[in-house]
Amino acid sequence: MAGESRKTTNHDVIRKWVEKRGGRPATVKESKDTTGAGILRIDFPGYGGKEQLEEIDWETFFQKFEESKLAFLYQEETANGKESRFSKFVSRDSE
Repeated sequence: MAGESRKTTNHDVIRKWVEKRGGRPATVKESKDTTGAGILRIDFPGYGGKEQLEEIDWETFFQKFEESKLAFLYQEETANGKESRFSKFVSRDSE
């Protein structure tokens, strides 16, 4: 259904969704820790963030994703049926 948000922890679903939209896994530069990742983000070219974000590989991204017990909240389409880039990281325990 257009505009509906979904939640997943499936790495393949997340990676395919991100790559289909031209995104890359990233971390907020100032939040990096010993794993090489800090606060996770998805970097979409042309949407800003170059100053604050640093691209990381998928392995590092998913390591931090699992350690932080995150889920990926995302939307396939906007309410008017266009491809959506809406996504956010939430706790796996959140509703």
